[in-house]
Amino acid sequence: MKLEAKVAVVTGGTRGIGRAIAEAFAAEGAQVVVNSRSSHAAVTAASEIGHGAIGLGADLSTEVGVEKLFAAIDERFSSVDVLVNNAGMSMIKKTADLTADDWRRTLDLNLTAPFLCSQRAARRMLASGGGNIVNVASIQAFAAFPRRLAYGVSKAGLVMMTRVMAIEWAPTIRVNAVAPGFISTDLVLNAIAEGKVDIDAVKRRTPQMRLGSPADVAKACVFLACDDAAFVTGQTLVADGGWLAYGFT
Repeated sequence: MKLEAKVAVVTGGTRGIGRAIAEAFAAEGAQVVVNSRSSHAAVTAASEIGHGAIGLGADLSTEVGVEKLFAAIDERFSSVDVLVNNAGMSMIKKTADLTADDWRRTLDLNLTAPFLCSQRAARRMLASGGGNIVNVASIQAFAAFPRRLAYGVSKAGLVMMTRVMAIEWAPTIRVNAVAPGFISTDLVLNAIAEGKVDIDAVKRRTPQMRLGSPADVAKACVFLACDDAAFVTGQTLVADGGWLAYGFT
């Protein structure tokens, strides 16, 4: 049990990558707090995950929502050992058509929320003597995709935030990120079904010739959050089947 007795908070933990992370952490012995904007979705997911997981609803795109989440955590636990900043949103729109509201909504959830959650968690971790933060970034932090300006900027910012927090909070807290490539989440599978993503082209472009699974990303997060990665901090682990490394389009 690599995370036995650890209190692990997973934001956006009811579906897709976040759900897989919550399930993997619970299987490794963690007491998992599953967060979602919807309290009903959070509680339902926690019940399905089992292993003593609890669900807490809070909208992390606002500072009030972040305070609500950590106040609820404090009512139940004396510390926070692991935080996974997974909650986020996609924004696909031509840059010329991107509104200021589109920009703000994307950065509020994808970048400001991880900042606020990490800050609150770190205060508790520094007081208790240790902890781990894992940020879920994207290969779009490193590779430019058209019509994804706000999303790409938010994920690139998350990678730099990971580095700054890691060096500032060392040696007490380790801060790392995982950058998934094309993963078979409902969002991606729906885009394939709607003809928005050419699955054959993606597979040809990926040296491992397949989409990743949410479990692939979850295993990377378990590694970063446990003592196996005790000397790893400020790093971004790319889980993309070789997509970024491949030099051909």
